[in-house]
Amino acid sequence: MPGVVNALMSVAGHPPPPFFKRGPAPLARLFFFVSLSLVLLVADLRFHTVEWIRLGVATVLWPLQRAAYLPVDATNDLGGYFSSLGVLRDENDSLRQRQLATANLLLRQEHLEDENRRLRVLLDMKERQPAEGSVAEILFAARDPFSRRVIVDRGTKSGVEAGQAVIDDVGVIGQVTRTYPLTSEVTLLTDKDQSIPVEVQRSGLRAVLAGAGAGAMELRFLATNADVQAGDILVTSGLDGIYLPGLPVARVQKIDRDNSFAFARIACEPLAGVERHGMVLLLGKRIMPPLPDTAPSLADKPGKGKKIRRKLAP
Repeated sequence: MPGVVNALMSVAGHPPPPFFKRGPAPLARLFFFVSLSLVLLVADLRFHTVEWIRLGVATVLWPLQRAAYLPVDATNDLGGYFSSLGVLRDENDSLRQRQLATANLLLRQEHLEDENRRLRVLLDMKERQPAEGSVAEILFAARDPFSRRVIVDRGTKSGVEAGQAVIDDVGVIGQVTRTYPLTSEVTLLTDKDQSIPVEVQRSGLRAVLAGAGAGAMELRFLATNADVQAGDILVTSGLDGIYLPGLPVARVQKIDRDNSFAFARIACEPLAGVERHGMVLLLGKRIMPPLPDTAPSLADKPGKGKKIRRKLAP
């Protein structure tokens, strides 16, 4: 029957209609979408043209992300509640005993701080800059498998700004690199594009600590005879104006002093829970003190210019 219909249509001078409507060829569609993707990538990389689109999409999808995580959070909270009652009782007992044991040390610390403050006033020294911060929770890791970044539940509405240091109860975790209205992106110290100025706590040697990926770090640009030993603790030097000085960062794990290379290969491990903790502290941006006024020149001092001219006269 279909053959008869086609024959009649061809006899009437009209070609038979296609059974399925076809659009552009699959190869043409592939070429179009690949070209569009490359144009958007280059435009975003060079001119940041889709930054506002990213912010809008992140803001719109934030309620959906929270709604998607609600069943998982509820299940985890319910299971953790029933499994941690005994653990909490034991921890409370141990904390009470520790509080009683350290009460004397806390009182002595307050006394020492008051005495230190009075000595600084007597010596006309500036007080150390206080560090303010806000507690945040890590929601999830970034989608890029080649980077070490996490998303926290604090954004610009909470006063978070790009560049703030992120720490836990042990040491430095990373730095805020991108902010959204309700969330922020934190780049961990183990990321390959992240670096931090440090100093060896034992010797005071300054260096640059960079991320090596996979939870590791390495000291770079140190000579093979540098005063660094396995087990040394690395703390922030504060030279970058971002991290407060003296914060624990990492421990030297392995040193390879091969004279065939210009620099030593020093592997380190982070002290803080860079890739395992759920609660972090976002420190406020550090404000550098103003530079002291420059000394007045010789021309501004009375009598100095005349003496110089008198010496230069023939």
